[in-house]
Amino acid sequence: MELMDVLAKRRSVRRYSEEQVPEEKLDDVLRAGLLAPSGQNKKPCEFYVVRDREKLKALAACKKAGSSMVAVCDTAIAVFADSALTDTWVEDGAVALTCMHLAAADLGVGSCWVQLHLRNNAAGEDAEQKARELFGLPASYRIVGLLALGMPVKEPAGRVLTEEDFARIHR
Repeated sequence: MELMDVLAKRRSVRRYSEEQVPEEKLDDVLRAGLLAPSGQNKKPCEFYVVRDREKLKALAACKKAGSSMVAVCDTAIAVFADSALTDTWVEDGAVALTCMHLAAADLGVGSCWVQLHLRNNAAGEDAEQKARELFGLPASYRIVGLLALGMPVKEPAGRVLTEEDFARIHR
């Protein structure tokens, strides 16, 4: 698939079938995260794959709203970055999540980015801290978010580039 086609096809998918994400597709999504560029090529990101149902539910509970699909997805990837390595950890994590999100779309895997950085859970606790506790990570490990993955119940329609608002482009 051409890159522009993948960009148009990429949608946030929140409803998944019972079918498991095939291991080879999951590996390709993870490779996309590993291939993501990072500031000064420091590569601070680490990828935690979660398939355990109870841990998925606990991850979903780290955020007050907008994370319910994590409890029912087949797999989630938590993207942590070691902030002791670089001050661009937010950007590096965001780029890695984006690359994996696009790879999932290219492979026909449904995915949805769930932001945890700067968010709270229902009790008002820091979502990032709660996620770090779930994985037993030190304070220097920061999380931008999760990528929920699953085989989509229904393939969402892609975007049509000609329908985008070109008035947002300034030359």
